[in-house]
Amino acid sequence: KKMSATTTNDKYSVLLPTYNERHNLPVIVWMLVRTFTEHKLDYEIIIIDDNSPDGTLDIAKQLQGVYGADRIVLRPRPGKLGLGTAYVHGIANASGNFIIIMDADMSHHPKFIPEFIRLQKAKNLDVVTGTRYDAGGGVHGWDLRRKLTSRVANYIASTLLSPDVSDLTGSFRLYKKPVLAKLMAAVISKGYVFQMEMMVRARQFNYTIGEVPITFVDRVYGESKMGADEIAQYLLGLFTLFART
Repeated sequence: KKMSATTTNDKYSVLLPTYNERHNLPVIVWMLVRTFTEHKLDYEIIIIDDNSPDGTLDIAKQLQGVYGADRIVLRPRPGKLGLGTAYVHGIANASGNFIIIMDADMSHHPKFIPEFIRLQKAKNLDVVTGTRYDAGGGVHGWDLRRKLTSRVANYIASTLLSPDVSDLTGSFRLYKKPVLAKLMAAVISKGYVFQMEMMVRARQFNYTIGEVPITFVDRVYGESKMGADEIAQYLLGLFTLFART
């Protein structure tokens, strides 16, 4: 079922931080453009490339030539400066009143975006987050170890922080722009704990949060960045966040 054309002036700015995503970027951009066009939604895609050595920015420039500079906005940075600062950079350059954050590696399918928007409009929510762990959600392409790691990470986080969100570590979300800006100003965590603190702070600020079941698919091209060091970093960050909240 397609959404009817919106009667409001809502515009959706998608923030796509990239690093070595030259193979994935053309596909995810095409999927995003098709989704927004089919559902008659106003949008822009802000590509924040951190000086990828594989030529991701060159591909992004070609995509801008295809879809137009009003739809594909390039805001490259000189090096890997972190996800949080990428979002801040993206917000500063976004013309939309809603911000969508998602991964550029096709782990997050744009087909779920209209459902995010439907739920947001129905309840005037401040935040809508995708969940892998509610009815209808799931993960494809992970081995048992990755699935257990993610489940345990979410369980520990939920037990310690009690934010009443089923998928704390997810990174596919829709925010009202002022809400995201305020959260970014309050968040202090880095790495994998960053997304979790966003939800904890949202609850502290009494923002309304809705969840949409999504299917997460492991990256198609490139290597996953999750390893033993990242897990250790996550646990350290989690307990640090627990001590501060």
